[in-house]
Amino acid sequence: MAMVTPAVVEIASGLRFPEGPMAMPDGSIILVEIARQTLSRVMPDGKVHVIATLGGGPNGAAMGPDGRIYVTNNGGFVWMDRPGKLFPIAPAEDYKGGSIQVVDPETGKFETLYDACDGRRLRGPNDLVFDGAGGFWFTDLGKTRDRDADRGAVYYAKADGSHIEEGIFPLERPNGIGLSPDDRTLYVVETPTARCWSFTLSGPGRIESANGPYRGEKGRVVVGLGGYQMFDSLAVDSDGHICAATLIAGAVSDIWPDGSQVDQYKLPDMMVTNVCFGGPELRTAFATLSMGGTLVSFEWPRPGLPLYHLNR
Repeated sequence: MAMVTPAVVEIASGLRFPEGPMAMPDGSIILVEIARQTLSRVMPDGKVHVIATLGGGPNGAAMGPDGRIYVTNNGGFVWMDRPGKLFPIAPAEDYKGGSIQVVDPETGKFETLYDACDGRRLRGPNDLVFDGAGGFWFTDLGKTRDRDADRGAVYYAKADGSHIEEGIFPLERPNGIGLSPDDRTLYVVETPTARCWSFTLSGPGRIESANGPYRGEKGRVVVGLGGYQMFDSLAVDSDGHICAATLIAGAVSDIWPDGSQVDQYKLPDMMVTNVCFGGPELRTAFATLSMGGTLVSFEWPRPGLPLYHLNR
């Protein structure tokens, strides 16, 4: 495993546990601030404007086919807040469940699109990705309590609110999620195991079972990291590499799609939580460094994968 220390440019500071970045055509970055409970826009000069105050714990964001922003809301946390060190430690005292919210970026008006599937409440929706058919996959990491934790799942849903279904269950706190350039492979990373899974798709919202050897797993493990590391959210680049934010190590892991190689881009925060691509030819990686509350950029060795409804 190669470790690279890139030249890093700090764009904004003072953010309250930023996540879910999207590089917009005007040069701004829209992201969530989980502890601030907002969807926010960071301007190129570093100024931050709140688009909407969503409550709970807005965790991931993606542009939808209708020009609105779809947000995974984990329901909120209790926070450990010390100078330069902000991180979640327990479900919020007023936690009632998680949801998928939809926000008008011009007016800030928002609504709840989904809060349950087949009568089961969503627990802690975390990250999402749209496909070419206009639907979206999202992870539900769940909540961890002192003596027990929820089992994680992956769902597929339609953007108009007409349908949601469970696609994968169970997973160990599934977090980041992304699609290969041809939309034929779904990638999901688990936080505590630092495993990256791949799932072959036969069509929108349809997984071909891999019939795994242990419990009939639907997917295959691409890679698992050793040592004390955990995966957070992810992006995919134009060559199909899985670019997974990696906690504790404080890096973005560059995973070859066949699992043959992993490089890491070391960043100045142990809580590197997400990455997206923007700038000319999508060669700039923007990363959220959540413990210290900063948004940074650095050069990526390949162009990022254009996202549906944003830059495709």
